[in-house]
Amino acid sequence: MELPALEDVLDRLHVVALPMRVRFRGITTREVALIDGPAGWGEFGAFPEYEPPEASAWLAAAIEAAYRELPAPRRDRIPVNATVPAVPAADVPAVLARFPGARTAKVKVAEPGQTLADDIARVEAVRAHISTVRVDANGGWTVEQAIRALTALTRDGALEYAEQPCVSVEELAELRRRLPGVPIAADESIRRASDPLRVAQARAADIAVLKVAPLGGVSALLGIAERIGMPVVISSALDSAVGIGIGLRAAAALPVLGHACGLGTGGFFVDDVADVPPLVDGHLPAALVAPDPARLTALAAPVDRRDWWRRRVAECYALLNR
Repeated sequence: MELPALEDVLDRLHVVALPMRVRFRGITTREVALIDGPAGWGEFGAFPEYEPPEASAWLAAAIEAAYRELPAPRRDRIPVNATVPAVPAADVPAVLARFPGARTAKVKVAEPGQTLADDIARVEAVRAHISTVRVDANGGWTVEQAIRALTALTRDGALEYAEQPCVSVEELAELRRRLPGVPIAADESIRRASDPLRVAQARAADIAVLKVAPLGGVSALLGIAERIGMPVVISSALDSAVGIGIGLRAAAALPVLGHACGLGTGGFFVDDVADVPPLVDGHLPAALVAPDPARLTALAAPVDRRDWWRRRVAECYALLNR
């Protein structure tokens, strides 16, 4: 992809700070930099701890959406899962109420400071409302811990899959051999790997969880989906309404979409740069989103944070097309 001039990207940049309803990934405010490009809006939201070599893929994705036409959609609505953070079991009904009609729920487990009993209680609370449940451990278990936890979590019902139960590809492959009754999904082992196809080559997963920004854009994601040889779930990277719209367009462009996607996370924000359309029968329309100018102003990040993001864009831009 031919890059636009850095000065043009910076001139089109809007940095916003979105307050969150619950702590997620350890944060209560989500900062993202939005690019008002000639082809649409792009979103650069690499988490602050990501160094430029990793964050540069997120910038490439934002530039693609802002300056290039995205691949044509094959469907006009996308099934989405409910996402349940590591909340107490008593809070589960209130979380699920933000996902009307959702037939699948993804439940965070292996949260630092919590116990397996907390995870079991949360999953059971979800199963009281939604029968298809997947769990996400974010690499929080060893193989032995994963076997113990997943055995306990499937005593009262099957799991659609366990997402990134362990950190490494080797651990995922071992777990998949030793616990064949629970499908394994890979997330970080794809999006944070130098070779996103290695997880397939190692037979370490049954399902690929793909996110637009970490993989460098919609076109790059679709290329990986074509080559990885397993079913794909498109998921959010805690995106604003702009990023959610881009993720929905990626899901809409997949040749086959057999699983609900993790693109219903807009409800985690107290306020957003635009309204994401409400779920209808557990689906969202596959439509791009443009921010509300008044919300861009109201949610603008402080000057020092805006300057930080501008410097970060410049650092990541220098690594593109090298």
